[in-house]
Amino acid sequence: MKKKQLSIFLRYAVPVLLAAMSISCMRNKKKTSTSDFPQIMERDTLRVLTLNTSISYFIYRDQPMGYHYEMISDFCNKHGLIPEVVLAHNSEALVSMLNNNKGDVIAYNVPVDNTLKDSLLYCGLSEISHQVLVQRAERGDTLLKDVTQLIGKEVYVKSGTKYYDRLVNLNEELGGGIIIKDVDKDTIVEEDLIRMVANREIDYTIADEHVARLNKTYFRNIDVSLVVSFDQRSSWAVRKNTPILADSLNRWFARVNIEPTYQRITKRYFEEAKRFERGGISSFVTFLKPGQISSFDHYFKQYGKKIGIDWRLLASIAYYESSFDPQSRAWTGAGGVMGLMPVTAANFGVKGNLLYDPEKNIKAGTEYLKTLLVSFSSVKDSMEQVKMALAAYNGGIGHVFDARALAEKYGADKDRWDGNVEKYLQLKRLEQYYEDPVCKMGYFRGDETIEYVRNVMDLWGVYKTKIKD
Repeated sequence: MKKKQLSIFLRYAVPVLLAAMSISCMRNKKKTSTSDFPQIMERDTLRVLTLNTSISYFIYRDQPMGYHYEMISDFCNKHGLIPEVVLAHNSEALVSMLNNNKGDVIAYNVPVDNTLKDSLLYCGLSEISHQVLVQRAERGDTLLKDVTQLIGKEVYVKSGTKYYDRLVNLNEELGGGIIIKDVDKDTIVEEDLIRMVANREIDYTIADEHVARLNKTYFRNIDVSLVVSFDQRSSWAVRKNTPILADSLNRWFARVNIEPTYQRITKRYFEEAKRFERGGISSFVTFLKPGQISSFDHYFKQYGKKIGIDWRLLASIAYYESSFDPQSRAWTGAGGVMGLMPVTAANFGVKGNLLYDPEKNIKAGTEYLKTLLVSFSSVKDSMEQVKMALAAYNGGIGHVFDARALAEKYGADKDRWDGNVEKYLQLKRLEQYYEDPVCKMGYFRGDETIEYVRNVMDLWGVYKTKIKD
């Protein structure tokens, strides 16, 4: 059994290691000779400059994701190219790295600036965006419909950002009256303020339209419809001396803009809900009948016993992954009763439509969870080991390894989840942590994984109380 688990783990670990190499090594790649699209086609690789953010590129469930990453991947697929991600530290560095031939294309929203037209060709994905007000839209809330209604209201923005500058200018345009609350903290980022609005900690903030729309898929109780700035055109970009690549990207975007692929990717990131929202544990725990959680209990018991995992823990995971729906499919692409990524399922012999076969999905999910538990075998406390494995199941094992490395580096307990590894997983949304040398997997939005671990553990506790094994 141990040899089989080791074999499975090694097969599973390969994409994680490759993704880590993509993030940690590409930053230091040596300068290559300038080349246009024909030379890029010859080498079969397109070097893609982008940022490690929730919009552009990130690793989740050990798979590369992101709106800009998926769009440039579609371009690459249509031309038989492999996208090689090269990460920049910030948006200003993107242009510098492009001009220094560190990459072939910037796949990110670069503001169209006439002063850069001597060195850049704006091409490919092109959009018009603006800044919007983020406000709550729950029952009883009064939505602001016009910027003049901001007079007398407290709006929280981080100092030194374009949002702060825009709010100051808007306040001057209105003759004063907006109460600008300056958030001067290194541990607060744009998406934290949006979360604070959703959680009723503050009433208003300002964000880019795309960031606000993406966060609305996490927080359904916010409104992002009120525009507070002028329109700004943004685009991908290539060097001035690669006009054939620019033309190829423009031709691709002209086609994809009306294809289902574009609509699918856009819907995935800016429309599909990304949080599993429930009330308190006591408000939703139901049973088919006394002693039975779901219609798949016999599979949970069968494979739980065979592999050595409490079947009620498997049922708890299945509830949060799919609500026991064998045809369930998440925005990430995870599917079936146990919410497995297709690549992960394939590593356990479940390929194609077999992902939606309840028995095969549950068997693969149980084997996968066991593999994760084994990977945290150095954690001696069994409950802490389960929490680490659940975090890896939801967010990806690489990010949990990063959080444990950060915890150890900064004097926390890498073998304890609550307040330790959990804390550093959440801090991986901040640049100073996800770019720490001990981290291999880059940016991570940890709140959902932390919530997942807490909810699954709580539900497992209820099941253990109600149903004796």
